[in-house]
Amino acid sequence: MGKKKTKRGNGSIHLRKNGRWEGRVVIGRNEKGLPKTKNVLARTRRECQEKLKALRDSINSAESKRPKVGITFGAWLDHWYRSDCKPTISPKTQTDYENRIYQHIIPEIGHIPLVKLTSGDLQQFYIRLKQGGRLLQPERYGPGLSDRMVKTCHVTCRTALDKAVSQGLLLKNPAAACKAPTTHPKEMQVLTQEEMQRLLIQAKENGCYELLLLELTTGLRRGELLALQWDDLDFQTGELYIQRQVQRIRGELTVTQPKTRSSSRSIILPPPILDILKSRRQHTGSRWMFPSPRKEDSPRDPAAVRKTLSIILERAGCKHVRFHDLRHTFATNALEHGIDVKTLSAIIGHVSSATTLNVYAHVTDGMRQSAAAKIDCAIAKAEPSPDAMVPKKPARTTFQAVKGKYRRSGTGCVSQISGQLWEGRYSPRVNGKRMARNVYAHSEEECEEKLAKLIEEMKEEIAAQRTQIRAG
Repeated sequence: MGKKKTKRGNGSIHLRKNGRWEGRVVIGRNEKGLPKTKNVLARTRRECQEKLKALRDSINSAESKRPKVGITFGAWLDHWYRSDCKPTISPKTQTDYENRIYQHIIPEIGHIPLVKLTSGDLQQFYIRLKQGGRLLQPERYGPGLSDRMVKTCHVTCRTALDKAVSQGLLLKNPAAACKAPTTHPKEMQVLTQEEMQRLLIQAKENGCYELLLLELTTGLRRGELLALQWDDLDFQTGELYIQRQVQRIRGELTVTQPKTRSSSRSIILPPPILDILKSRRQHTGSRWMFPSPRKEDSPRDPAAVRKTLSIILERAGCKHVRFHDLRHTFATNALEHGIDVKTLSAIIGHVSSATTLNVYAHVTDGMRQSAAAKIDCAIAKAEPSPDAMVPKKPARTTFQAVKGKYRRSGTGCVSQISGQLWEGRYSPRVNGKRMARNVYAHSEEECEEKLAKLIEEMKEEIAAQRTQIRAG
């Protein structure tokens, strides 16, 4: 039996020599112009007709969703993000992608036809981002975007264009020939034993003792720590369950799933920490372990914790570190005191121990050197060098918490938010609402001067508003 004639474009059906029915339909043309086909097999003609129809429907459905050949790069990028990228990433990551795509990439080069986009277009775009691409708070961070942000824009473009190549919309990826900025990881800073003592002493004065103590003894991520509820802690066994995190997504404080699958974990707290938390539990009416002091039944805001840490570090005379550096401090101390890498990886929630080794390679190198020195002492009976000796336990600090170091009402506040950046803030209450404004500087003295001018300007503005209200 020969081929079964069908309408043009609907494919063909024929009986094979082995007695099975085959349906075949053309799905496109290759680079040489020859037809590309797909086929189905069935035991009966009717079954084959049904399978062939289902195949045609699926092809037509895919074709209807596929963007047109003459689209711009912006239209393709939007299509790729919504159909391929967005369904696979978390809400927080979605926000990051949308900021890059809709605030930077599409406004700058989205109008260029996809097939005409060149490596030069992309390279010039990266240069513009680096020189003056910042849209928000340029007075705080400078006019240009960071190398890290420019590189993430490049990666986004490259990934979207890879998909365009795989779908036959492009012959090659123009982003592949571009040179992205080289990024360097932020320098890891670790508090010394003496600095940790001063930090905790000052934290008691500032009402943040339990929070920082738990961080230094567990190494939890900031969002994980602030999302803890009392039901997550078994006071009988000391087991603490980490099963959520707090994030700001599109300006709203949101409780979400942990960062990765391995982030959902449990750890055992030592008895002294349990006793301190038991005492705190008796004086806390909230379900949250560290509730917001301003909003009922809400966890503490991560940004507020960052600012509080900055104040405590300054008053304790410690070097300025990020909250994440407290996590590094815990991990470094754990490795130095003999905890193996695999166990530490499970405690801090890394995907694998390889990640832990990469992050804390400097610590493990020191551990290997110390081990080698100890082996040499044991085998060769050599005298141990001072570097190979176990460091002595640091003496208890004589530091006294700074008390009463508070600014007068109406003078605003100044805090260090990074290694070389200070923030001044003035937020008077006007007509029952907070009117907050910030200034930024690269030194505390400069920040105080800017803040004083800001306060004068705001007081004049408020006085003018009140005069206008009275006159009206």
